[in-house]
Amino acid sequence: MEKINRAETKITIGIIAHVDAGKTTLSEALLSLTGAIRKAGRVDHKDAFLDTHALEKQRGITIFSKPALFSTEHKSFVLLDTPGHTDLSPETERALSVLDYALLIISAADGITGQIRTLKRLLTHYGVPTLIFVNKMDQGDNEKNADLIFEKIRNFFGDGVFRGEELLQRLEDRELQEALAMLEEDLLERYLDGGKISEADVIELLRQAILLPVFFGSALKAEGVDALLSFLDRFAGPPFYPESFSARVYKISHEKDLRLTWIKITGGILHVRDPIGSEKVDGIRRYSGAKTETLSEAGSGEICALSGLKESFAGQLMGAGGGEAPRPLLQPVSTVSVILPKGQDPFQAFASFRQLAEEDPTLTPDYSPDTGEITLGIMGEIQLEILKALIPERFGFRVEFGPPRILYRETITNTVIGMGHFEPLRHYAEVHLMLTPGERGSGVTFDSVCSTDVLPEHFQRLILSQLAEKKHRGVLTGAELTDVRITLLTGRSHLKHTESGDFREAARRAVRQGLMQADSLLLEPMLSFRLEVPLNMTGRAMTDLNAMHAQTEPPLQEEGRTILTGILPAACAGSYGEAVASYTSGEGSFSSVFCGYAPCHNPEEVIGIAAYDPELDSENLPGSVFCSHGAGVYVPWNEVGEHAHIKT
Repeated sequence: MEKINRAETKITIGIIAHVDAGKTTLSEALLSLTGAIRKAGRVDHKDAFLDTHALEKQRGITIFSKPALFSTEHKSFVLLDTPGHTDLSPETERALSVLDYALLIISAADGITGQIRTLKRLLTHYGVPTLIFVNKMDQGDNEKNADLIFEKIRNFFGDGVFRGEELLQRLEDRELQEALAMLEEDLLERYLDGGKISEADVIELLRQAILLPVFFGSALKAEGVDALLSFLDRFAGPPFYPESFSARVYKISHEKDLRLTWIKITGGILHVRDPIGSEKVDGIRRYSGAKTETLSEAGSGEICALSGLKESFAGQLMGAGGGEAPRPLLQPVSTVSVILPKGQDPFQAFASFRQLAEEDPTLTPDYSPDTGEITLGIMGEIQLEILKALIPERFGFRVEFGPPRILYRETITNTVIGMGHFEPLRHYAEVHLMLTPGERGSGVTFDSVCSTDVLPEHFQRLILSQLAEKKHRGVLTGAELTDVRITLLTGRSHLKHTESGDFREAARRAVRQGLMQADSLLLEPMLSFRLEVPLNMTGRAMTDLNAMHAQTEPPLQEEGRTILTGILPAACAGSYGEAVASYTSGEGSFSSVFCGYAPCHNPEEVIGIAAYDPELDSENLPGSVFCSHGAGVYVPWNEVGEHAHIKT
């Protein structure tokens, strides 16, 4: 592997695109033109440098994000290749969190697709500076339509869109200087006072994601790629890193028995054997495609994989950063049951799915002891096909999947106090919690207002950590609880008989007892949609949307087409994209993306189908255990208050 001076700060640039836009082809062109590889590979030839997994070669798509190293005349880069398929977008989202720049590829033939709209939303969420490469300009009349394509991109992305080659060649041009000055108030003031827009100004506009340079070309023929590389060499500035060690985990992977934690170092230097929390780093690896280099240390800007860590997770901020990364935007809206082969141990299988969920947290595996059912959250059919091929390869057994079901959530609309007591023979704990409605999208959060005079701090931390470890279920359908704040009010322990597991039992029972008293609300996943149809199909489209309980913005008309946008329940969307393609003879399009949860449009129907009885859920019992005549006695949830040892 080519050695790059450790003192050089590497710049991380990720390639993102919609499916079949030529993302891997452009990656190969960048690597070959900079001498990182001898010859550009091709997806159809199954020799792409970054498609290293057998499944990627077989399917001809990128499934896993992977790094490669390349250098321009003055700078060193880490290139992160990411999946383009919609079903694999969470892998792309995780990579976005560590990018210094994103290179967004748009196919000249396809234009602004639904996936491009999703990627723009992600780029905005993570604040990633972006460059755009319009690919496949050598096909059809695309070259003649370059101006039209540019205007459509500018209309979609805003006034910060400029032609990259003009910035390279005509930065001193008066009209260009004036247009750049208009992007930022301080720049405009300085320009009006007689100042000029410098290279440093362009670097800063790009770094702040105000400027979006656009390049045109053909990745397959390596046309326009030189200009892109020249721009990166001249205007891509490395971030400013602190001296103290910090890093962001963006991915977990497994190689045979080795667990790898993929990080971007965002400050200082990491050495082998350095502690991270309660663990130590056993090894540091730098990857470029399938090539690996073992390092004794890694500095700011490095993308590397660490061995020896068992407790790390995607989204974790290490070192001086602390805390966690922003909540991911993309979430599955459906779940499927796993059908195991006859004789397969479900506990062993569930452990395998837990390992896969470390790599893709959106899988959220769940196991019901009452029914023996294992479920997984899924993004789409392509993901299921990949899992069917990956699981036998990794774990040695085959699976099938049941039909997709909508992934509902539950919350509460009022404040309640839940009490939990656990006192079988020689055990004791009591916990009182307040459950309060949270903001939509906040998940389940935890807090304590309990005095340390009442309950020692280490017991309070124990209770909150044990509550945070569990996926709490609502009492309407047994769906996962969300958007609730749980506050520890008070608790009691016994000097001799209290163990840590006693507080776990008491706290979880307190949550369930509170939920049984609360006014619960069923939530369903919502999709933000965009529907384009010919003008004469507008009536049909609006009728369909009304039947799907959509909330629609006023329609827009553009170039003989009607554009309808809004939100609708994921349960109602089904395969509407296929229906649109059919009734418009391929002239219409429908795209959607998860945008959050909202009150369910048909709660009675969903609750009736679920037929969930919260008092019979053996893993989430709402009652408590009190001691009576030397034996533990189960007390139903609605009588716990009468027996509680503490008055709240």
